[in-house]
Amino acid sequence: MDLSILWYLIPSVIMFACGVYGFVTRKNMIAILISLELILNSADLNFVIFNRFLFPGSMEGMVFTLFAIAIAAAETAIAIAIIINIYRSIGEMNIRLTNKMKN
Repeated sequence: MDLSILWYLIPSVIMFACGVYGFVTRKNMIAILISLELILNSADLNFVIFNRFLFPGSMEGMVFTLFAIAIAAAETAIAIAIIINIYRSIGEMNIRLTNKMKN
């Protein structure tokens, strides 16, 4: 493996690790959504990195990343709408209290 690719992969790994840690440890739905976005952005960064180093002349990794960013933006808008409705319903954004909605 080329040593210069490691300098690009290290921030991606750090972003992924921070995202997984935040996703597992947070109780606030907005913080969980931000952590999920960190995970998705690290995957997008990997697409760009590997496209750049494996296929320097092609743009497939870049195009796929643009589609992934667009899908992530739509997903975030839907998730925020769901979180707002949950907040209006139970008055909390703690993920542990969403069991109140079953009643």
